[in-house]
This record gives sequence, structure tokens and C-alpha cells, in this order.
Amino acid sequence: MFSHIQIGARDLAKMVAFYDHIFQALGLIRMPEENDGGPAGAGWQRPDKPWPQVYVQLPFNGLPATWGNGMQVSFAAQSQQQVRDAWQAALDNGGSDEGAPGLRPQYSQDYYGAYCRDPEGNKLCFVHASDMASSA
Repeated sequence: MFSHIQIGARDLAKMVAFYDHIFQALGLIRMPEENDGGPAGAGWQRPDKPWPQVYVQLPFNGLPATWGNGMQVSFAAQSQQQVRDAWQAALDNGGSDEGAPGLRPQYSQDYYGAYCRDPEGNKLCFVHASDMASSA
């Protein structure tokens, strides 16, 4: 569905530390740092696959990062427990609650999701449903 996601950061160290906790709960690992000529940042991926990737980075244009109103990045989880773990990691590391873990049958019968914002205001969702288990 996508190759990579980039999330802009104003306080790079704070955001990388925040996402380290989130992605550990989701089973992603930090990629080796490379100097590709772009701005400073960090990336994560599955331990067994090079794609998809998620990056937290200073913006390419040099302007301060801002959150997008109406934008949300949603991460597939392998279980309801992984949804709860990622959401709790977010709250424990500077994120704010936007919707506690639970079933949301308005989306699908077994859609189990949780919502938060990262320390800079980006909206995140962690979701598990049986038909997305192979993509998590």
C-alpha cells in the first residue's frame, strides 16, 4: 500500500525517543543511520523486510515541521495487545490520548483501535483487525 512514511520533527531527539518506544511495541526495529544527503532523522522497519519504512526527520525545506489538520498515520498491529502496548507507550512517552483502545465496529466488525498524538501533535492510530493480520 505504501513504501514509506515521513513524519516531520522540530525536536528531533525527543521525537526519535518517542517513536523508538512506539515502534518497539509494534515490533519494528531502528534502521542503521545513513547519510543520504537529506536532513537528519531516523528510520524504522520490520526486522525481516526492508519495506515499508517509517522516518522521523527534520523537514527537507528547512522550515519548522507542523502537524497536518485532518491527517493521521495508522499502524497495523498484530494483536489487540499490541494496540494497547503501542498506545500506552505513546502516553508514557509524551503523547496525548485521542481515543482509548477498544472495538470500533462502525469501521469493521473486529476493528480494534487506539488513537493518540505524538509530542508535536501528529495524530496516530494503532489498529488490529483479522483481515489485516498479514500486513502487520
